[in-house]
Formats: sequence, structure tokens, C-alpha cells
Amino acid sequence: MADKPGRLGVGIGWRHELDLSIARLPGVGWVEVVAENLHAGHLPETLLALRERGMPVLPHAVSLSLGGAEPLDTARVEHLAEVTRALGAPLASDHVCFVRAGGLDTGHLMPLPRTREALDVLVDNVKLTQSIVDVPFALENIAAVLEWPDAELTEAQFLRELTERTGCLLIIDVANLYANARNLGTDPAAFLDEIPWERLAYVHMAGGIEQDGVYHDTHAHPVRPEVLDLLGELRDRVDPPGVLLERDDDYPTDRELAAELAALRDVVTR
Repeated sequence: MADKPGRLGVGIGWRHELDLSIARLPGVGWVEVVAENLHAGHLPETLLALRERGMPVLPHAVSLSLGGAEPLDTARVEHLAEVTRALGAPLASDHVCFVRAGGLDTGHLMPLPRTREALDVLVDNVKLTQSIVDVPFALENIAAVLEWPDAELTEAQFLRELTERTGCLLIIDVANLYANARNLGTDPAAFLDEIPWERLAYVHMAGGIEQDGVYHDTHAHPVRPEVLDLLGELRDRVDPPGVLLERDDDYPTDRELAAELAALRDVVTR
């Protein structure tokens, strides 16, 4: 079993557009950075400054395609490992998804069929990734655009068996749970009841918007009250080691970011 990185508190996703803001925001305990946006030998000075202050910097990959049926691209995993070592990070992560098939890149995190055959592929790829990255490794649930037919497991059962077979940790994205409930009719309460909370690394939060009856997980809008309520339901079940605010576009003022971070802190410390 992988060791957890310890208590992180409330953090924010590091982006170039926020690099100066993060140091000014009160109560930020850690940051997460998209691994593909970094080069191990040329880390941004502002990111290094945060690390030198003792702030954990955790790399989060988006392109490993661990659920893909094609052979794992180990060069991408090696890049993640190099960034992880350069940051001195206690944890690395990616998603429960695939992003490539038949020589094409989807440009999106695609859901896996929840079958035992798909789970076997994911388990093998996660084990290979763990052997290369050599720090505790976590996987995140995604906001799915569709569900494949003939599922043999619920999402929570799929994730539980994944953790049991690989020892990996989990990142639970609460905003993704909300998006799936709105768009696919899933039951987030049932998910929260079934998930193996002992494997929780930390939690993601983000904003979105509804357009033409579809909820879009944009990471470009404030966190909705309903998503905060769902974080409260999670908090009723577990004290999360860390909660991260993700913002990837239409960046607000420092005051607005600080207010969002304070709202997250209020929910998890109530």
C-alpha cells in the first residue's frame, strides 16, 4: 500500500497566470501543477520559490492514458518521474481514463468501460507507472461525457478494486461527481458511501456552468453552492487530507480567489 503524503490543507492549482497571486493568497498550504507543462531542468522561478518556502508541489499528469488498450507510453511516465524528482514531491497522479486510441488523441479525458477486462488493463498500467515514478501514485475520477454500456461494476466498486490490486491512492474530484450527476444521472451519495476513504490522497474542487441543459466542468467559473454542499457531504464521511481549488481560465482577482479558498476551508473545518 502506498503511503499518503500527509495533511496538506487547502491548496490551489499552480498556473502561470496565477504564479504571482499564489504567494499573496492567505492560507494556501500547497499547490498542484500539470506535469506536462513543466520541464524538470527548467522549473519556473516562482514555483521554485514556493517549494523553497516549504510548500509541497504535487505533479498531476493528464496524458498517460492509463486505461488505454495500447501499450503504455513509458516516455510520458518517465517525464512525470523526472518532474516528481525535481520537485521533491511526495506524490504523483493522473486520471482513471484513456486519451489515445488508434493513433488518435481525443483531446479529452475519456471514461473507461467499467468491465473487469478494462480494469485488468488499468491495473497493469498503474503497476508499471508505479515502478517508474517510485513515489505514491494517485488516480482521479473524471467528469465523463458518456457511459459505456454493459458495466460490470459501479464507479466506486471499480475504484475500490483498483486500489486493492495496486495499492494506489485516490483523488476525488467533487466537481466531477456533480457534473456526472447532472449529465449522466449518477448518484453522488451512493459513490460517497462506497468509496474506500482510507485510500484518499486529497480532493479537487472546481467551477462550471450550465448551457443548453448540459453542465460543463469549465474550471473557469466560481465553485457552485451545490458543489460546496457535495463537499460537505464528503466531509460528513471523511476528514480530507487536502482540498485543492482548480482554475484554468478566466482568472478572477486575488480577492475572489481568496474568498473561494475560504469557502472551501469553512466546509472542511466546520
